[in-house]
Amino acid sequence: MIGKIMRSSQFFISTQKEAPSDAELMSHQLMVRAGLIKKLGSGLYSWMPLGLRVLRKVEAIVREEMNKAGALELLMPAVQPRELWEETGRWAVFGPQMLKIQDRHEREFCFGPTHEEVITDIARKEINSYKQLPLTFYQVQTKFRDEIRPRFGVMRAREFLMKDAYSFHTNHESLEDTYQQMHQAYTNIFTRLGLKFRAVKADSGAIGGDGSQEFHVLADSGEDGLAYCDASDYAANVEMAETVVSGTRAEATETMRDVDTPKQTACEDVAKLLDMSVERTVKAIALMLKDDEGNESFCLALLRGDHHLNELKLTKVDGCSDFRFAVEAEIREHLNNCPPGFIGPVGVAGNVRVVADKTVALMSDFVCGANKPKFHLSGVNFGRDLPEPSAVADIRDVVEGDASPDGKGTLALCRGIEVGHIFQLGSKYSEAMDATYLDENGKSQFMEMGCYGIGVSRIVGAAIEQCRDEKGIVFPLSMAPFTVVICPIGFHKSDVVKEAANALYQDLLQEGVDVLLDDRSERPGVMFAESDLMGTPHRIVIGERGLADEAVEYKSRQQTDAQNVSLSEIKQHILTQLN
Repeated sequence: MIGKIMRSSQFFISTQKEAPSDAELMSHQLMVRAGLIKKLGSGLYSWMPLGLRVLRKVEAIVREEMNKAGALELLMPAVQPRELWEETGRWAVFGPQMLKIQDRHEREFCFGPTHEEVITDIARKEINSYKQLPLTFYQVQTKFRDEIRPRFGVMRAREFLMKDAYSFHTNHESLEDTYQQMHQAYTNIFTRLGLKFRAVKADSGAIGGDGSQEFHVLADSGEDGLAYCDASDYAANVEMAETVVSGTRAEATETMRDVDTPKQTACEDVAKLLDMSVERTVKAIALMLKDDEGNESFCLALLRGDHHLNELKLTKVDGCSDFRFAVEAEIREHLNNCPPGFIGPVGVAGNVRVVADKTVALMSDFVCGANKPKFHLSGVNFGRDLPEPSAVADIRDVVEGDASPDGKGTLALCRGIEVGHIFQLGSKYSEAMDATYLDENGKSQFMEMGCYGIGVSRIVGAAIEQCRDEKGIVFPLSMAPFTVVICPIGFHKSDVVKEAANALYQDLLQEGVDVLLDDRSERPGVMFAESDLMGTPHRIVIGERGLADEAVEYKSRQQTDAQNVSLSEIKQHILTQLN
């Protein structure tokens, strides 16, 4: 139970009929309309009493599971000195998301977007011996990231509440053990919160390290594409999902020829004109690659016409880690003054690098741009009409029906909202900051590290994206600000109704139920609408007509119709529902 005030007349309910004009996602609209949050500025929100109850319930479950996993809670400063970030080289690398500030002495600090440097500084000062390891610390604290375009309410706010944990180890095996413990703790957290979620293989991004997994709440409005296999446990962010291509290239059966495509620049339009499948077409994407000395070179990336370039995968191809898309002038310069829309790999200069996706490398008799305006080539084959690609790699997004990388079926796609991320950092930060311990032989060794984050405030928005209907929020029981609301009809007009409502209210309180008694002088329709909007899982209506038959009306938030329950049995009925 959170707090003692459980009567509407003593609580603060500030619902709105209309959503703010800048609220794009339904979670943002509903959180404002239900009075969970109030906007202060761009990406800055006050959590109102109702919303804070939800946030604290999420936070409590996170804490309980972290404690069960053996993590120790601490609290680190939100403001961090520049010097720590200089040690890891991230002062410049982290980018404009980092809010940089100066104190009165013009010393530079940042408002922490994350705490790897701070916790590593603690570890190098406090941990000396292998006997102290492994250790896992965590905190629940406000973070700030200066988003270029804050949007979606608490889903992409500049200031947010996060649980971040960090583990320290003597070796990789110990790190693996804790990583799996954190994976299980996160699974427990999202299961207890009542959310549909998936853990997926992910890129480590700016945090760095080796292995990493994201935890996503599944929702159609999610920003991230996920690939998963129903026949196995395989799941990955689309950015990381591997494409599996098998077989050999078929022999050429056609002669290469020009085809007139006066207006057709997209592969779909070319395929339609030639009355063929788009899967027989190849598109060329013009790129400029930059080497370690800053020199740029022209490159063509080849993909099947219906596939999409995966930029993250491309950066992992040797020589392509730093690239940008070529502008028209650069395309014309390197491809015989050909405009975009008609470019291809045939007849290009020897210094033009050609990187082909694995699928393209197995294609024969394909269609591609002719490197001259208004023409494409048909019947094109590697080895005969153009050299084999400079490099062959997996550089595309997976699509529905692709073979699962674990060989246990095919991939399906869905969308998700990232709410958690776990990393195996290895020794990246300990080496940069000289965080060492003495091993059994008295020899100095760098600590192995792990990092584990959960967006506590983001979970609330993600849950609403998944759990809502046309009436409002449908909170899972574990997250609802109140689990039961009592709506007395004519509370201030009928002594019978008031007595019955107060008695039931006290009975449920004594059972530890998070119950709200709506003792305002509102019309039934207003009480019901606000209860539905706020996502209260269970509603009890008490009125004189029902009490005449010694009954009350009960309705679950997820049910369409209400039911009559005996007044003498309603408490046990509620306790049964809650259990």
